[in-house]
Amino acid sequence: MPVAPRTIADTGTDSAMLSDLAARTLMQRGRIRLDHAAAALKLPNSVTQELLEGLRAHRVVQVVGHGGVGSEVQYELTDTGRDFGREAFARCQYVGPAPVSLEAYCDWSRRRSIRHQRLDGPTVRKAFDGVVVDPIVLDQMGAAMNSGRAILLYGPAGSGKTFLAEHLAGLLPGQIAIPYAITVGGEIIQLFDPLIHHPIEAARSCSLILGNEDRRWQQCRRPVVIAGGELTLEMLDLQFDHATRFYQAPPHVKANGGLFVVDDLGRQRISPRDLLNRWIVPLDRSRDYLSLHTGFKFVVPFDLAAVFSTNLQPAQLADEAFLRRFGYKVHLGPMSAEQYRRVFRQACDELEVQFDKAAFEWLLVERHLAQDRPLLACYPRDLIARIRDFALYESRMPIVTCDALDRAWNTYFCTPGQVQPSAI
Repeated sequence: MPVAPRTIADTGTDSAMLSDLAARTLMQRGRIRLDHAAAALKLPNSVTQELLEGLRAHRVVQVVGHGGVGSEVQYELTDTGRDFGREAFARCQYVGPAPVSLEAYCDWSRRRSIRHQRLDGPTVRKAFDGVVVDPIVLDQMGAAMNSGRAILLYGPAGSGKTFLAEHLAGLLPGQIAIPYAITVGGEIIQLFDPLIHHPIEAARSCSLILGNEDRRWQQCRRPVVIAGGELTLEMLDLQFDHATRFYQAPPHVKANGGLFVVDDLGRQRISPRDLLNRWIVPLDRSRDYLSLHTGFKFVVPFDLAAVFSTNLQPAQLADEAFLRRFGYKVHLGPMSAEQYRRVFRQACDELEVQFDKAAFEWLLVERHLAQDRPLLACYPRDLIARIRDFALYESRMPIVTCDALDRAWNTYFCTPGQVQPSAI
């Protein structure tokens, strides 16, 4: 974790911005103890006291009562301070941990880059223990992750591309410190997202004992961001809220230090070519260029494992020259009968449905083979779930039988010529 600042100057953040933030905090909280204000701003008590005493010198805040000592001293806004607070809210409504500087964020990202990580075969196999994946595919994925280049997973729908992409997060060792917010050009960009960044409280508790960590950063598991058909080019830019007057970081910035998955490439509202053109420089140079609404441009790290999955053939996405921008292209197709059986058994165990070998063999021959239906990874759980659904409906134990599989199959696939009961 970065080391805690000892003075306002050490924060790397403009003192006027910190004064505004402190005033907004007091406007929101009312009377507040020094240590509580420090906790809200995620700054050391000494830095918070320096900040509040500076405001006190300008008659923005005042000390309340006479019994407070040290961290128990209480502050509140004066009448002048409330006017100052309203003006601060008019400029920006962000209230929360003090932001870190862009320079500090970029420097820390470089030192803790995901590209410093190296994987080997045993590590990859351990991360995928219990997951049914072709060993050849695992080796390809491990090498691809070491390359630091973009990965394209392609194959038919239901072959497990999204599932595999999500599990790649298990190949990212260690933890990463995420700042709650950063400041650029006098503006605040909120970066920490509780839906993406999952704190490691045990690690934080240990470091807090030492008292030397910068609490403006949160120690987290490496982030995983999955973007599907909703992805647009506009989402890859800073999102400025005209009401609150501060920014939200785009999803790929929130994914820094982790994994960014573009799921179902080719089904977005933007073409694959436009998306990849937007990311030519980031993918090649590990940095991206963003702009504030004022026109101020700046560089941020693009330090992540980028994975694209598609149901289309690569040739349908772009020409060969363009496809070379993907460092690795990994195909996921139908499973072998043995792999399919293992996935089927896992689904039975997970959903508490009794497995039957003879019924499973019937499924392979009489349904998959007879109807030329490939053995895709998505089928077992979906079929077993239907067997369980019917068993619950009929108040009986869920068991895999030929009849149960047949009924599940007929309600799962739209088979041409299949006779279905009339609704009348």
